[in-house]
Amino acid sequence: MSSTAILGNTEEKIQEVTSVTVRFAGDSGDGMQLTGTQFTNTAALLGNDISTLPDFPAEIRAPQGSLPGVSGFQVNFSSMDIRTPGDEPDVLVAMNPAALKVNLPDLHEGGILIVNENEFIKSNLDKAGYTSNPLTDGSLKGYRLISIPITDLTYNALADMDMTKRNKERCKNFFALGIVFALFDRPLEPTYQWIEQKFGAKPEIAEANRRTLKAGYDYADTTEIFTTHYRVRKASLPPGKYRKITGNEATALGFVAASELTGRPLFYGSYPITPASDILHELSRLKNFGIKSFQAEDEIAAMGAAIGAAFAGHIGLTGTSGPGVCLKSEAIGLAVMTELPVVIINVQRGGPSTGLPTKTEQSDLLQALYGRNGECPVAVVAPSSPSDCFNMAVEAVRLAVTFMTPVFYLSDGYIANGAEPWKIPQLSELPPMKQVLRQDPTGFLPYERDEQTLARPWAVPGTPGLEHRIGGLEKQHRTGNVSYDPANHDFMVRLRAEKIARIANFIPDLAVEGDPEGDLLVLGWGGTYGAIATATEELRRQGYRVSNAHLRYLNPFPRNLGDVLKRFKRVAVAELNLGQLNLLIRGMFLVDSVSINKVAGKPFKISELITRCKALL
Repeated sequence: MSSTAILGNTEEKIQEVTSVTVRFAGDSGDGMQLTGTQFTNTAALLGNDISTLPDFPAEIRAPQGSLPGVSGFQVNFSSMDIRTPGDEPDVLVAMNPAALKVNLPDLHEGGILIVNENEFIKSNLDKAGYTSNPLTDGSLKGYRLISIPITDLTYNALADMDMTKRNKERCKNFFALGIVFALFDRPLEPTYQWIEQKFGAKPEIAEANRRTLKAGYDYADTTEIFTTHYRVRKASLPPGKYRKITGNEATALGFVAASELTGRPLFYGSYPITPASDILHELSRLKNFGIKSFQAEDEIAAMGAAIGAAFAGHIGLTGTSGPGVCLKSEAIGLAVMTELPVVIINVQRGGPSTGLPTKTEQSDLLQALYGRNGECPVAVVAPSSPSDCFNMAVEAVRLAVTFMTPVFYLSDGYIANGAEPWKIPQLSELPPMKQVLRQDPTGFLPYERDEQTLARPWAVPGTPGLEHRIGGLEKQHRTGNVSYDPANHDFMVRLRAEKIARIANFIPDLAVEGDPEGDLLVLGWGGTYGAIATATEELRRQGYRVSNAHLRYLNPFPRNLGDVLKRFKRVAVAELNLGQLNLLIRGMFLVDSVSINKVAGKPFKISELITRCKALL
């Protein structure tokens, strides 16, 4: 039974559905991210497959009740394998008129709409641009409207507690959470445990949140506002130990694992920037693994510190978003010239300039490839989902230390903040890549090359006999001395480019999902994987000869990419920009590929891709 079964009328008391999408929305101070996270955690503990989409306002604190200040959290939970947070919510919880105004267009016709009627007063309606109250003017007759005085009921639940009115009101998100828990037959105990851990030192706050959560649950249960309750059974996932993980959490753990695998300590230098800051928070908590985290005074200092760490024998890591990469670009060129293993994380967001700092985009691909002066090649990898962030973090380090080169790691805001179940791997399951630093001075030349990889030796300063020049001036082949010889410069430029090109011999071939040939191939990269894979899967069920392939290695491309492209009558490149990957595909492979683009600060919907693909077919 599909998620749309939740929209139909039924006399059953409990109805089983396979997949449901819920969106919590309210003012940025209403705790919607916390509410959505707690619902997600409970779904994960019950064994559902999950996928989430937090949606933050760009302003640090927008005016209360305003449209720009709306915060949302969408979660899709299922008894089947899912890859996206869902196109449209089946249930929308709107805590004020602005939240309703912003999110109602996405709600399924006939969907469940839960609103806090206390907030629908004239001043709030005016802020949201309503000329009449939608709860009473009939404009919501296409939905299953459930209007509840959530704020008043929260006050009633806490009437005997000695708290300020403001502190009581802040608990109303837990009342709303209790209502939704009751609707989907979810237990309260996991959230009780979280409340105890979070507010154990503040027993009054803990008691208020517990009491409000239970009051919301009991209200929904005893008043029978829902004639039907819905149950989503446990998903059938491969055996193993799982945890819910966000992309930024997986990124941090991936680089820690890579440090363990190489036997080299990890240094992370970063300047706080949305949406990459959580990586710094995560790594700073993992110092027991020997992680050195450094909050620099600016982006340039962070990049310079990472280069210095790599020179000293560490895994040099820095993280930022697109605006920060602009500032780091000269120093990234220094890392290319010195040929040191540095990884640059770019959690992409909407641009240009400050742009849309809390929204997602994929518009930094060409910046990663070419955003430096001179011929300055680097390797580029991109994870495809929150859990894949772990795998590609490990892979970024493997390439950096194997080839002695900077590597770009291109995440994006969608997968960085999104969450899904992650099967925790054993360290023994990960690729071995113990890195041995050069110790023997016999025959040492700082720019001598490995025959297969063209990597130069990793010689740590202070090692007797391995003294050598370092810096941004061109190096003489093998000796590393400063050289202005034109022929040597031409040779070294081509050598550095060839080194990056040879990475293609050490990465997997591009896999095709669906038939190996057909009428249409949809090619994507980064966080678009879930929507593309689900859309093409549905098209194949409808009888179309459509396949999809997803690039996680963007420089160099997999060796078989050209062959894959030639097997299809048409190629469409789907990406959250105006055609950057498509430009590369058309230029490098002379394929008449077409673009499917979106730059709205939001990920692709499955339905959007299905519509576009059908038009191409």
